[in-house]
Amino acid sequence: MSKDLLGLHLRELPYFRALLRAVEASFYPDQDFPGPVLDVGCGDGHFTQVAFDQPVDIGIDPDLEIMREAQSRAVYRLLLQSDGARLPLPDASVGSAFSNSVLEHIPHLDQVLLEVGRVLKPGAPFLFTVPNPGYRAELSVPRFLGKLHLDQAAKAYESWFMRMSRTIHLDDEQGWARRLLPAGLRIERTFDYFSPASLHALEWGHYFGAPCLLPHWLFGRWIVAPYRWNLELTRRFVQPYFDVSPCEDGTYSYYLARRMV
Repeated sequence: MSKDLLGLHLRELPYFRALLRAVEASFYPDQDFPGPVLDVGCGDGHFTQVAFDQPVDIGIDPDLEIMREAQSRAVYRLLLQSDGARLPLPDASVGSAFSNSVLEHIPHLDQVLLEVGRVLKPGAPFLFTVPNPGYRAELSVPRFLGKLHLDQAAKAYESWFMRMSRTIHLDDEQGWARRLLPAGLRIERTFDYFSPASLHALEWGHYFGAPCLLPHWLFGRWIVAPYRWNLELTRRFVQPYFDVSPCEDGTYSYYLARRMV
């Protein structure tokens, strides 16, 4: 029986994060990950716990506190604190790597990619998901403000939303190809996903999900009652936006790159 990816994420995350992560988790079962497997930006380990049936070999993250939660989930055989600028791993020692909606947040991204390329074995795959330029272009509030000819307000909102979501990089396929090449990585497959309508659900979720901040602060959990009776209405709202199919106007992009031999 296939996993209920949306349900598993809704039990632990605010709905807007659960929606995106559930879509992205659907991309992993069909991908072969030769070992050792490296997770670049493992966070609290929740995504890996849902997306993988077996523990991942190595997880790295700069945040020691959040890594303690990943350790408690027992989904990594080895956890290393690192911002990725220098990975404490030998050359050509990793069989595959992935990074799920992380690279867009890293200021020193090119250095991290060089390190990923260094530690990957020749021919090893690197799967990553990131927002693309549509993430900014399709935001609902700036579009509404633009119709009112409030262009400055629209630009101000875009800039604020990028800062709030800690989004630094929004490259297209050509931009990623240029970034990956110095690291010895070449794009093998890519597609866009997460429609503008789904993005709007995510965008507004940043505001509607604000009540989750209190239980997270008090109890360390986003969802206090992760039961069907409590989540049913949320699921009914989110379900129409849960589409794992590629779409031409997708605001996020999937990439499968490979370390050149």
